[in-house]
Amino acid sequence: MVQQVDDTRRAPLNRDRVLRAAVALADEAGIDTLSMRNLAQELGVVPMALYKHVANKEQLLDGMVDVIVGEIEPPAGDADWRTAIRQRILSARRVLLRHPWASRVIESRSQPTLVVLDYLNSIVGMFRAGGFSVDLTHHVMHALGSRVWGFTQELFPTSPLPADPELQAVMFREMAGRYPHIAEIAVAAHDEGSVVGRGCDDQFEFEFALDLLLDGFEKRHQQGWTSTNQS
Repeated sequence: MVQQVDDTRRAPLNRDRVLRAAVALADEAGIDTLSMRNLAQELGVVPMALYKHVANKEQLLDGMVDVIVGEIEPPAGDADWRTAIRQRILSARRVLLRHPWASRVIESRSQPTLVVLDYLNSIVGMFRAGGFSVDLTHHVMHALGSRVWGFTQELFPTSPLPADPELQAVMFREMAGRYPHIAEIAVAAHDEGSVVGRGCDDQFEFEFALDLLLDGFEKRHQQGWTSTNQS
């Protein structure tokens, strides 16, 4: 095992190896721990050796996003537009679940890389191949937003609950007294009326919203919708 690690560290350094090592490090320890110094240590090189392949930390992050996007699987070749887009987006979600830090980094990028633009272009192309107008495609891309990357912002962010069930019940009663409608839907999302239970099924919620959007897009497409004929 030690020999294998030593052999890996002696392998020639290149951009792909640097980026994949950075992704692995972020997966293992979190994106906040990633630095050029500890990445160099992981690769068994001096930090200056990295700058031959990435100019700075921002370029490193751009490259890491490219690696992540490269993991998104293409849809089946014979899929219709709706199936193709759904497959592509759900593949993106699986990738983001493997790399929980990636959504933050994607959101932080100010300029899309060529790899990112290729991915977005593929999504746009699927709508256009399905007969969507340029006008409608423009608006559906805005509606999809971050869903094209497999994530959405959580509407009700959760904080850790106390371990004591009695304290949990007290907290829930207080919330129900002040925010009865929120409490009502929170109860509906848990098993057997439990205060804690399993919580929301994030995958179900993601697919539910995605399918609603796709239904709406299809309806607008069939109606020949344009932004210029809306009052």
